[in-house]
Amino acid sequence: MTSPSVLFFFFFLLASFSSSNGEQLIIVNNCNESIWPGVLGGAGHPTFKDGGFHLASGEEVVVDLPDKWSGRLWGRQGCSFDNDGKGSCDTGDCLGFLHCNGMGGDPPATVVEMTLGSATSPLHFYDVSLVDGFNLPVSMAPVGGGVGCGVASCDVDVNICCPSALEVRKNGRVVGCKSACLAMQSAKYCCTGDYANPNTCKPTLFANFFKAICPKAYSYAFDDSSSLNRCRASRYVITFCPPPK
Repeated sequence: MTSPSVLFFFFFLLASFSSSNGEQLIIVNNCNESIWPGVLGGAGHPTFKDGGFHLASGEEVVVDLPDKWSGRLWGRQGCSFDNDGKGSCDTGDCLGFLHCNGMGGDPPATVVEMTLGSATSPLHFYDVSLVDGFNLPVSMAPVGGGVGCGVASCDVDVNICCPSALEVRKNGRVVGCKSACLAMQSAKYCCTGDYANPNTCKPTLFANFFKAICPKAYSYAFDDSSSLNRCRASRYVITFCPPPK
């Protein structure tokens, strides 16, 4: 019979091996209502939970990621789906499906982006982006990871102070705040065409508005210096509606 100490050592090695082959995401709904997180894996990377799932208020899920995973998450709100997973959401909708399965969310939506290692670097890069607008407060924080690991966040409800030109309303309530790109539909605001580089694409009045409220989030496409985080933790917590700092 194998001794308990040998079994413990075996499971310790197994756990250590498993954790070294990928990271964990702990996804928490701290909002006072249900949300439906949407997920999109980057090119060549799988999309977990078929790209979308329900998360009740106060609920959390733990997801094991494959090594060097890259992708994005966003929260959907005001959703209603039938037994076949068809319906709609007030914000972040992906063509009316519960499971986004390779589709991104309709803007405006607050997006968490991450690249957790690559073939050329072991570093993890992650951010919260308002480039596609805002719908829900969210943060991404490492568990451990050492000195220099930052928190990516937009922990304020931007909808409360959204300029009227950018508001998205449902049933008389502001549920989203459009990006300047979505509202203006021009190369200057979308950083496309002649503006598709950091020399010509500069923060606009609307980008400065987002930055003043959420200084740790991307406010426009080339807002790298104050928004992109670098770390090497094995676990990260993504919290929707985090307590404001």
